Amino acid sequence: MKPIMLPINKKMQKLIICALMLVFAYSTVQSQTTTPPTWWYGVSGAANANWYDGTTQTLNNSLIVPTAFHKAFGVRPYGSVLIEYRPTPVLGAMLNVAYDGRGAKYSNEIAPCNCLETLNSDINYISVEPSIRLGFKSNGLYFFIGPRVAFDINNDFKYTQVNQPNTVSNFSATNKTQVSGQVGLGYDFIVSAPASTTVVSLSPFASYQPYFGQEPRTIESLSIQTVRVGLALKFGKAHKVIPPPAPPIIPMVAAVVVAPPVHVFTLNVRGPVVMPNRREVSETFPLLSTVFFDESSTAIPGRYVLLTADQAGTFKERQLQQEQTTNMPGRSAGQLYVYHNVLNILGDRMRANPGTSITLNGASANGPAEGRALAESVKQYLVGVFGIDGARIAVQGSFKPHPPSQKPGGTKDLALLAAENRRVDIESTSPELLSEVGGGMMRPVQINSPQQDPMDNQVVLNVDSASQLLRSWSVDVTASNGAVQHYGPYMQNQASIPRATILGDSPDGDYKITMTGQTNTGLSVTKESSVHLVHPDVTIVKGLKYSIVFSYDRSTTIASYTNFLTNVVSPLITDGATVSIHGHTDIIGEEAYNQKLSESRAQQTQQIIEHALNIAGKNNVKFETAGFGADASHSPFENNLPEERFYNRTVIIDIIPLNK
Repeated sequence: MKPIMLPINKKMQKLIICALMLVFAYSTVQSQTTTPPTWWYGVSGAANANWYDGTTQTLNNSLIVPTAFHKAFGVRPYGSVLIEYRPTPVLGAMLNVAYDGRGAKYSNEIAPCNCLETLNSDINYISVEPSIRLGFKSNGLYFFIGPRVAFDINNDFKYTQVNQPNTVSNFSATNKTQVSGQVGLGYDFIVSAPASTTVVSLSPFASYQPYFGQEPRTIESLSIQTVRVGLALKFGKAHKVIPPPAPPIIPMVAAVVVAPPVHVFTLNVRGPVVMPNRREVSETFPLLSTVFFDESSTAIPGRYVLLTADQAGTFKERQLQQEQTTNMPGRSAGQLYVYHNVLNILGDRMRANPGTSITLNGASANGPAEGRALAESVKQYLVGVFGIDGARIAVQGSFKPHPPSQKPGGTKDLALLAAENRRVDIESTSPELLSEVGGGMMRPVQINSPQQDPMDNQVVLNVDSASQLLRSWSVDVTASNGAVQHYGPYMQNQASIPRATILGDSPDGDYKITMTGQTNTGLSVTKESSVHLVHPDVTIVKGLKYSIVFSYDRSTTIASYTNFLTNVVSPLITDGATVSIHGHTDIIGEEAYNQKLSESRAQQTQQIIEHALNIAGKNNVKFETAGFGADASHSPFENNLPEERFYNRTVIIDIIPLNK
């Protein structure tokens, strides 16, 4: 056995401390230029905190200890010479060549002799560590990540036990080379004077080397994780900035100051649509194939319409096609009533189509067992109330639905998202139950309602770039008799005022619109326009309404609804019709993001429909397209219940035929 090299750690510690003291003494007489160096050179010293996991029992070919060791911890020195390349303040590269101590002391074990056995390892490497360096322009913080290639230079151990002689030897079956990785961060403190061409930086740093790739032996299961904390001293060479020659003295003359260009705001006013006050709409209402459950209960919530067996015997889906509510915000009451009959609709369809079957996927954050219990509640309702054969209904349980409502790394709205994930999803391959609209939703329900688009009776105001360049803006509406009404302030690009609010009991006529705003720099902006307002008549026309609903999965795009929009919606649009397309979102997420998302989905919907109409030779169709984000004044539904938020992630399409 060769003698162990335990003193090397103490020698290395002294060497690193001396090097740091010498370099620091040198740095005190150096100074820094105002131009950052591209190349840096230096040294670093650190402490490696090493954690051992796995099993160690066969120490070498001649020593197998009676009781295996499993856990060890130790702090060992680390010292390197380094070079850094920083072509820009943000992106660069680093290289450290280092002595890398990975020794540790195992927790004592009890041998069969009922006596303590101890084991100290002294495993050390020469490490080559290239890294990518990511920094910041505004401060000295930087991050680094890269591989580690280590070459074994020492693998000693010391084993003691009362009934055996002390053993100092080498581990057998060691890996001579390791390839692993590291990630870390540091901060460069410039300690030299600004006028010097030699820049000196003191840089504390920390890094983490995970266990993968750090298996020191080819046998057993020993692996090492390391946290490194240390200090680096770096030198860089910069060049003094030569100031430009002083400009010649020019006699003072009057100067003409040219003001920077000022953004020219535009005010666009869209008056109410001159169309009937009452529109009878036949709506194809998408039916969510999901039942949401309250926290801490596996019972179907009371907001769902639950029938007795006698009531179920006479229930028919067509009963829900009767007229619903008349006002747009209140539309949610009638439509949610239809959705809250989802289990009765499902039971009626399964009863009428005995060859169909379904799978109920229950999801709960409390575990698959509770998720399955949620699914069993739905199954028992269908079996006990509608008499569906239980063999036609499969149940499953999981932690999360697919896809779940979630925000990776998010910290806001977590309670709302959790409520959406506690649910039972209904799945089936039977077209009598579900239809391919753009996702596996229940086959839509046809309902009739006297409907009025909220924008039909609105004066819509658009001020370009208002949300970016204006603090706020307001409008004054002046009637022909001089009466003035004030509205605002507004912060977004678009606002709307109900026609009835402006007209009141006044007669039809022209109204002057004056917009006044204040820019972010304090300047006043005034724009004028006008709008002609008339009281609506009470003519009744027929219309069609379609909706497409998106799950929380942001990757779900309009493209998945192309077939539905092209083959179902577009053929029903007649020559001369008006197509109103409105995008909406729920309240989860940032307001600006939701606004852009709703606008994008509405515009993409128009593009798909326009393409289909052009192919069909219908070119005289008018579109009214807008996105409203999570604006509560335009949202089709509230945002209190999970199903309301699901239905608010929508694009609504109204088809209004030409009123001849």
